[in-house]
Amino acid sequence: VATRYGCEMQGATEVAMTNLDVLGYLDEIPVCVAYEFNGERVDNFPVTPKLEQCKPIYVKLPGWKSDTRGITKFEDLPEAAQNYVKRLEDLVGCKIKYISVGPERDACIVRK
Repeated sequence: VATRYGCEMQGATEVAMTNLDVLGYLDEIPVCVAYEFNGERVDNFPVTPKLEQCKPIYVKLPGWKSDTRGITKFEDLPEAAQNYVKRLEDLVGCKIKYISVGPERDACIVRK
């Protein structure tokens, strides 16, 4: 929710995702998709005074339980990792063009 808001405010058309490699050990990955405020679902990023009273609503996406370091093409990522990236794109409303898959400067997938 916060990333979508940031992209909207900045007019971003593409974004970079860092640290995909560190998620490889997880069975599930929680993603905040909305907030609950006073018992109601809020899909937009709330103003700060309301945010302090909000409870995040998460969906859990499946993990891929494998190492992604060294992968240079999106198509070579585990299917669950590809699905994770695509789901985040849908949620954020912006293409994820760069995906870092390791700590090295060149450990990055560049999508067309």
